[in-house]
Amino acid sequence: MAKIDAFFKLMNDQGASDLHLVSGQPPALRLRGEIERVKYKVLENDELKAMLYEIAPEDKIKVYEETGDVDFGYEIPGLARYRANFFVQKYGCAAVFRQIPSNVLTAEQLGLPPVLTKLAMLPRGLVLVTGPTGSGKSTTMAAILDYANKNRKDHILTVEDPIEFVHKSQGCIVNHREVGRHTKSFGAALKGALREDPDIILVGEMRDLETIALAVEAASTGHLVFGTLHTSSAAKTVDRIIEVFPSSQQDQIRSTLADGIRAVIAQNLFKKIPKGRCCAQEILICTPAVRNLIRENKTFQINSAIQTGKKYGMQLLDDHIMDMLQKKQIYPEDAYQKAVEKARFVPFLKTPPSVLD
Repeated sequence: MAKIDAFFKLMNDQGASDLHLVSGQPPALRLRGEIERVKYKVLENDELKAMLYEIAPEDKIKVYEETGDVDFGYEIPGLARYRANFFVQKYGCAAVFRQIPSNVLTAEQLGLPPVLTKLAMLPRGLVLVTGPTGSGKSTTMAAILDYANKNRKDHILTVEDPIEFVHKSQGCIVNHREVGRHTKSFGAALKGALREDPDIILVGEMRDLETIALAVEAASTGHLVFGTLHTSSAAKTVDRIIEVFPSSQQDQIRSTLADGIRAVIAQNLFKKIPKGRCCAQEILICTPAVRNLIRENKTFQINSAIQTGKKYGMQLLDDHIMDMLQKKQIYPEDAYQKAVEKARFVPFLKTPPSVLD
């Protein structure tokens, strides 16, 4: 047992989402969205480095020493998997670990709307799950993929950096590939994927032009592609994909995206009353009318389309936040901070918002 594993057990016992280990400071956990110090001594640089190197693969240590940053996955059988990031800061080494449960939570356990499991059964197209860091994107995506794995007989191929949720092959064959370990880059993996007979492709993060272009191409050539982006709403997600391309290509990609896109889920996590976390989601189902808005560069009308598309399972993020607030599931301050149209939530605040909010 590695020395650092004691901290991971503490994470699990406390229900923490993240572990922070920083030279010159005591360890800290993120509990319900907030950093809490652990009653432990200050970590010295050499001590922490030895602890971190005990669990890191040799090739990752080499990358870390050459660049000052590295990501990889670490697993404690029977407990959990962790997404690890090592970095260098002013006082020495540091690391942050995000816990990834060993067992994939089902759509039912997460309380996902039925329309999201329907996305798992689509024959082709692009489905995006978006939101800020720590908003539960990977958990939602894993639940949708789990539904596909249990209810389809196809080939699922994931490309991640690092591998997060591990799916055991059930109805489907599932292959996981990790960037840097099993493939050189997202782009290289996606190029190879088109020759590997996949039906469903999961792209862990659509972070650059090449990855986005290949994902859109795969979706338009008969594959079902799931991907994540760091955007806050469905409309901004569509704009983000188009804007990453040079202006000379934007009309073409707008048309290609309109043909291929099937849904966007934008989400955020909240502290749940009295404890735990809960998720608010914006859901855009790309009906022919929505795809025409994308094709005609009228993404500013997407929110109106969501409002009138409730019969298709669509909902605005703010409407879901308001629903949870009125059911007293979340705190008014959190609702206000994470809402898009903040004015709707001002009447619920005990004190007027600051000009900085």
